[in-house]
Amino acid sequence: MGAAAVDLEARQLRILGRIADLELAAQQRRLGTLSISAAPSEGGEPEAGTTEARLSALLVARGVRDFAFRRVPADYYDRPLEERRGLLRADSIAQLCKSIVMVNTQAAADIVDCSNPKNSKYYVVVVQYTARLNAENIKNFLYELNERQIPKKKFNMRLAPEEESHKLTGFVHNAVTCIGMETNIPIIIDEAITKLDDDFFWLGGGEVDLKLGMRTSQFLSAFSPFVVKCS
Repeated sequence: MGAAAVDLEARQLRILGRIADLELAAQQRRLGTLSISAAPSEGGEPEAGTTEARLSALLVARGVRDFAFRRVPADYYDRPLEERRGLLRADSIAQLCKSIVMVNTQAAADIVDCSNPKNSKYYVVVVQYTARLNAENIKNFLYELNERQIPKKKFNMRLAPEEESHKLTGFVHNAVTCIGMETNIPIIIDEAITKLDDDFFWLGGGEVDLKLGMRTSQFLSAFSPFVVKCS
């Protein structure tokens, strides 16, 4: 990529960051109860290229308008779920979710990437912290999704190794989010999340101490995940 192209890309990112920040400010006024964070620079302008700015721009571009970022303490994951709920000011611990990269360990030899969402080597699964993930349910879903044309024994979903997850998503442990991943991994969201009364859920925000919350209905519309009974 030439210098001119790099400069143009940087300028576009700065513009998107500014647009995202304006959207966030407007959203803060609309939602009221949500404290939407924006990481300003010393001059009061949002810093282009930050994780928050990048994900904000991506969400806005996808049509997601109701979302919020919150910074949490370093010991966030050492705290019980009720304390985490309080830090995020979530309505219930049921809204606290995580993104897990899973790998099909029994996929055919020619299935090595995520090019076919119906039969991918990897999936990122969004599930509640309060839920117990049932890999068998995901296996059965994929079997039916492929109209039973692939033997069920060719689906065996397991947690991907941490280094593999990092390479695929670009996010480290406890920072993984299904938004803005390095790889276009198909997304599966637990059906239970879509049935929450408040139409809102929280998940990782791309950094260990950054969390992202958004309207579930807008997430479904923007990213068209597979909705599966995962727990």
